[in-house]
Amino acid sequence: MKRTTLEKHIQIANDIMYYIYTHIEIDININELSEKLKVSKFHMHRIFKEIFGKNIYESIKSIRLQKASNLLLTNQLSTISDVAKLCGYSSQTSFIRVFKTRFNMSPKEWRNGGYKNYAKQILKKSLRSPQIAPTFNMIEPTIVKMPDLHSYYIRHHGYDNSIKQTWQKLQTWTLSNNINDYKQIALFHDNPTITPLSECHYVACIALESKEFYNNSRLPHFKISKGIYAKFDLKGYYGDLIQLIHWVYHDWLPQSDYETTTKPPYSIYNTNPYLNSNGSLDVSFYLSIQF
Repeated sequence: MKRTTLEKHIQIANDIMYYIYTHIEIDININELSEKLKVSKFHMHRIFKEIFGKNIYESIKSIRLQKASNLLLTNQLSTISDVAKLCGYSSQTSFIRVFKTRFNMSPKEWRNGGYKNYAKQILKKSLRSPQIAPTFNMIEPTIVKMPDLHSYYIRHHGYDNSIKQTWQKLQTWTLSNNINDYKQIALFHDNPTITPLSECHYVACIALESKEFYNNSRLPHFKISKGIYAKFDLKGYYGDLIQLIHWVYHDWLPQSDYETTTKPPYSIYNTNPYLNSNGSLDVSFYLSIQF
């Protein structure tokens, strides 16, 4: 495949994924999406599978189940049926069936503590041993109103050491274009506390401070959504961030009286562990919330 064709396919696949994440609360109409992108449904499905390794409907189902798993913890007054409807399921029975297939337990079992054991298995495969995991109980988040962040990005499949190569490519781009005023941001479309790390989509972003536009076919761009976020500051080492995210979702959030939204969380690096030799980390993690 020619480079120009591959770049075009990557852009189309990214546009499809972005649309899914930003419209996950509604019934996603593939026909409308096809018209919007001016690509036939056949080519949409083929290109998406080629770039991401799974089909569009599998991705929609996976994202909706991630949302449901969070809502079951944060929306304590919502019934199972309520959560099913919020996630696009017309039948509680079908929702329970697909949830059990994905998480090996019912929504009720998940809500009653089953999520802890499930997440623990994910953490065992994380980048630092749980035996030396930091504690986060002393962290007090601040509630902030964040603006839209205009970003250029590279989507990375998997949450692992090879993310370093993705950040090096973005670093090369900023140096080549003499870009000095920007933020390094990691966007988490998938919740790494309940999604196997090998299946996570990690999005490495450069958010520009200026409004200057760079026309680069190899780097797609989008806006990270403005909104109200809980901001958690952390200094540590490579691998600590995923454990902070675990604590935020499974300890802080259920006790906070806040609910999450469908906007993906993100981290702004002050010190990027992928771009320094000792793996040190200085980061702010932003979780979209509502009350």
